[in-house]
Amino acid sequence: MPELPEVEVVRRDLEKEIVGKKVKSVEVTGARAIRRHTEKNPAGKQQFTERLVDHKFTAVTRRGKYILCRLDGDDVLVVHLGMSGQLLRAKSSKDPMPKHTHVAITFTQGGQLRFVDPRTFGEMFVTTADEVDQVVGELAHLGLDPLEQAMSWEVFGSMLRDRHAKLKPLLMDQKFIAGIGNIYSDEILWGAGLRWDHMSDSLTGEEVRRLYRSMMETLQEAVKHRGSSLSDAQYVDLFGKPGGYQQFHNVYAKEGQMCPRCRHTVVREKVGGRSTFYCEACQV
Repeated sequence: MPELPEVEVVRRDLEKEIVGKKVKSVEVTGARAIRRHTEKNPAGKQQFTERLVDHKFTAVTRRGKYILCRLDGDDVLVVHLGMSGQLLRAKSSKDPMPKHTHVAITFTQGGQLRFVDPRTFGEMFVTTADEVDQVVGELAHLGLDPLEQAMSWEVFGSMLRDRHAKLKPLLMDQKFIAGIGNIYSDEILWGAGLRWDHMSDSLTGEEVRRLYRSMMETLQEAVKHRGSSLSDAQYVDLFGKPGGYQQFHNVYAKEGQMCPRCRHTVVREKVGGRSTFYCEACQV
């Protein structure tokens, strides 16, 4: 599933590619992709289309893993990539359509924005800016966004001390920090030299500083290298290109390999049904 760095890369690409573009037409071939419009409304597909056609994109922002594409007027096109969703920019509507393309937005200036999603957990929908939090309830409860909101290590330490939780589940708690998932929680904890089950309220000041620095540096580096594309190749950027940060992973999916820091073996452990990768020797 795309995490904060991957979604931020797509957001930045969209900001450069669609802002100022006017929608000429919209084709929906997969109703599940716009299920908030169609599940209880036979005319939902038409309404989704009508709220986009003849409108111009004016800004692209992000809240957690949700991408918000502002339109002139009050509407917002909200996109969540789910587990396998991709937004792809085509130079021409005549370019071959990828399999599992569920929505194609054609611009008056030429080109298309396509929503591709093999597993159909992602979605697109249009709502007003004022109603976004009501439509997507979790947005009202998102934690701090480490790429968007300034935060000192002292504030971060206070947040950690206020919770009695194991570090990995806490980092992945969207109400605590928005956007971190399985990949980056493992990489952040390795960078800080902390085990996944270290309790948040037992950290020393030095450990808090290491964790804060690792979180900020890991996420920023991941964005710099345009996200992580794993072996399933489900994450690509707006232009269909894979990210490059997986080349810099230190422990994630490295079971049995040597830890880059201490040369001991990276191990894998099941935590809450997910694989967790860490070094038993240098993460404490």
